[in-house]
Amino acid sequence: MDHHLDQILAAEAKPTKYHITKEEAIAALEDSAPQPFVTLLRHGELEVEYYKPDQVDNQLPHEKDELYIIASGSGEFVLEGERYDVKVHDVLFVKAGQEHRFVNFTDDFATWVIFYGIKR
Repeated sequence: MDHHLDQILAAEAKPTKYHITKEEAIAALEDSAPQPFVTLLRHGELEVEYYKPDQVDNQLPHEKDELYIIASGSGEFVLEGERYDVKVHDVLFVKAGQEHRFVNFTDDFATWVIFYGIKR
C-alpha cells in the first residue's frame, strides 16, 4: 500500500491517456526499475498499473477493489487461501482488503492491474 501512496504523492499532473499499448507499459516499467509496477493512468477513482513481480509477489491487501488482467505468462493466484491457475487473458477480481498474491509464476509473468472505487 505504501508504494501506491508514494506514487500518488509524487505524481505529476499528466494528461489522461486513452490508449496504452502493452509495449508502452513494458517500456514504462523498465524506466521505473527496480519497482515491479508502474502506474500508467490515473483518472478520478480509477488507476491502471502494469505489474511484473520478480520471483516473489510481496504485495499486501489494497484499500481499493481491483481487477487483474493477465498480460503474459502463467502461474497461480492465491485469494484468501484459495488457489486458482491463471494464464494470459484471465481476469481476476479482488475486493479491497482481501489477502492475495501470485505464486509459482513463469519468468515472463505480467499483469494489468486496475484499481477503482473509493478507498476502504
